[in-house]
Amino acid sequence: MKTLPAIIQNFLRKLKNNMLFIDLIEETVFAILANKVRSGLTVLGIIIGIGSVVTMISIGQGATSDISKNIQSLGSNLLVVIPGSQRGIGSQVRGGLGSATTLVIADAEAIAEKIAHVEAVAPEVSVRKQIVFKSNNTNTSIRGVTPDYAKVKNVEIETGNFISGQNIDKNLKVAVLGPTIRDDLFGENANPIGQKVKIEKMEFTIIGVTKSKGGTGFGSADDLVYIPISTAQRYLIGSDSVSDINIQVEKENFMSLTQEEITNLLLRRHNIADPLNADFGIMNQADIMETMSDVSRTLTLLLGAIAGISLIVGGIGIMNMMLTTVTERTREIGLRKSLGAKNEDIIFQFLAESATLTFVGGLVGILLGWGASILVMKFSGTTTAITAWSVFLAFGVSAAIGIVFGYYPARKAANLNPIEALRYE
Repeated sequence: MKTLPAIIQNFLRKLKNNMLFIDLIEETVFAILANKVRSGLTVLGIIIGIGSVVTMISIGQGATSDISKNIQSLGSNLLVVIPGSQRGIGSQVRGGLGSATTLVIADAEAIAEKIAHVEAVAPEVSVRKQIVFKSNNTNTSIRGVTPDYAKVKNVEIETGNFISGQNIDKNLKVAVLGPTIRDDLFGENANPIGQKVKIEKMEFTIIGVTKSKGGTGFGSADDLVYIPISTAQRYLIGSDSVSDINIQVEKENFMSLTQEEITNLLLRRHNIADPLNADFGIMNQADIMETMSDVSRTLTLLLGAIAGISLIVGGIGIMNMMLTTVTERTREIGLRKSLGAKNEDIIFQFLAESATLTFVGGLVGILLGWGASILVMKFSGTTTAITAWSVFLAFGVSAAIGIVFGYYPARKAANLNPIEALRYE
């Protein structure tokens, strides 16, 4: 018995003869249509499997795209210094990172003055508070910021103005709203400039509204309120500490060097000799993006693998149908072999039938998965992304399933003894 690769190569050589190819197509179509219900149910398993794979991979790809856009929307070449001990005493894990009050405005000023390759430094204070306008209210994140925050975090103004140096110097109670907050408090696309809202029973005058960046849930740039950092420190947290320091580096290739220089500077300022005892941590945007991309790729593979189980089930369905077909056509096989058909001719015949079933199922499954991805994005708001490689992968897998799961029944048919096959009842 020839190996499967040798049989396929011989089959491709024989396809050069158009008559053989046309005969094979006619026999395949006739055999499949001879039992439409069984063929349809078998193809359905492949359709569901391929459709599931395309849909799941598109969801995973969409998640990857969303993560990349959200991280990039935070700013370019960004380093973020966060207060808190990196390691607890005698511990090998991080503890308290971001929850302490070990960073102050002076640290940000020192970074801006003494570190090369830094374009802008933007310290911020972040607290979560209730914001009220008349009978409307919402709980959101209040960010105390400086003018450079808009540059560092790519914040653009749609209406009005952003926080200015004068607002900070005078501790003014002014606020810039994200579009989501604007819509929640004043109505969709309303103009709130000059209106007053209450935060902690203090009135703040609206001076601007930012452009939408998209995104939902906690951390969305559209669901934020910006006020002067001095106002936030004085009236909302009662201290001169900051929640973090955002640093924009000139070029991406200076990121690691700048991170190291900032670390050394803050260690000296905080009188810390051992870096393991640092009371701050630094997050590198590039590292965050790489980590999140790895996570999303793993998620995509996991989703694809889960959906791929249904493909295995579909392949088993193909094999079961072909084995049944071999049994039903035993006398036909015996007659063909008695008239001179070779083993490889019988294998070609049955492989063509299983490959055709999976080809049709794969094509319909891709269209089904494409449509399902569009519906998921439309009705759930989840971003999906169908890529060419996922379509080719699904199609290649369906073709492979037709060959792999069809080969055993085809070989079984080819190995039938023609005399015994002719006697089969």
